[in-house]
Amino acid sequence: MMDKRRIAIDGPSGAGKSTIAKGLAAALKIDYIDTGAMYRAVGYKMIREKIGLEDREALKAMLADTKIDFSAGNILLDGEVINDRIRTPEISKMASDCSALPEVREKLVLLQREMGQAKSVVMDGRDIGTNVLTDAEYKFFLTASLEERARRRWLELQEKGTPQALADVEADMAARDYNDSHRPLNPLRKAEDAIEVDSTDMNAEEVMAYIMNLMK
Repeated sequence: MMDKRRIAIDGPSGAGKSTIAKGLAAALKIDYIDTGAMYRAVGYKMIREKIGLEDREALKAMLADTKIDFSAGNILLDGEVINDRIRTPEISKMASDCSALPEVREKLVLLQREMGQAKSVVMDGRDIGTNVLTDAEYKFFLTASLEERARRRWLELQEKGTPQALADVEADMAARDYNDSHRPLNPLRKAEDAIEVDSTDMNAEEVMAYIMNLMK
């Protein structure tokens, strides 16, 4: 394999992207870039510096002086490990709110590209191969049937003690699929040079082995 390996994994909700991305990163001993945690880091810094969503000038100044990175499983905000501090309900809400701001999205995509230029990474999302790491050495589009993805999410909710009717989970997922693939900015789609991996009839270990074999 090449000295630098950038692996982009895109796909719809519930396809198992984060599970596979984390597994590949561990197996290859490279960093997994948790793009969701990056939005949490921005939300955490906004709360810490008392910057509101409406104060766009202050937000722009803060973003200009913000550095986020990943190393050995840790998320670093301006050189400081913030792993446990960004997993609170307050941070979750701020992360969701700030992710809709174009200034935040532009900054984090820039940082994600910088990480991809500097080192080997595994990154998953909706537009990694089509927008963030367009020159990644490996691109995969991980999918599964709507019914199987809904079943997996339903089981996760059961395990977390937040049960929901399977039909409702499937309806929510179908709506999210539509929104993700029809949004005006960087919609969910398979990159032309990505390999599609249908995990409907595979477990995580089988998907991992399949992708590792393709990379070899």
